[in-house]
Amino acid sequence: MDKRMTGVIGEKLTCKYYREKGYRLLAVNYHSRFGEIDVIAQKNDVIVFCEVKTRSEKSYYSPKEAVTAAKQTKIKNTALIYIDENKLDKYSVRFDVSEVYSKDNRYKLNIIENAFE
Repeated sequence: MDKRMTGVIGEKLTCKYYREKGYRLLAVNYHSRFGEIDVIAQKNDVIVFCEVKTRSEKSYYSPKEAVTAAKQTKIKNTALIYIDENKLDKYSVRFDVSEVYSKDNRYKLNIIENAFE
């Protein structure tokens, strides 16, 4: 399976997770001039911006480690644009990382809430 397809599976699993936890999906693969946010969800007064990282269990580093300080800055700047465009400034914001591990076409999901500020 190619890298892009593996990423799509990770995003779908992440969306399923948030829906099952009672979140409403607001956007998937939202783009701005600063970058992209994989999943944006809302529950009550909290907007969650989630970066999805899918890796093989054989990978030398964890998916979360791929969310560098530079990537976090891009996500935060993109989130500010999304909040402004959708007039969501009255909501609390949370940044999550979804770690998706793949092995033999099986997937394991680990959501890290408040992964960065």
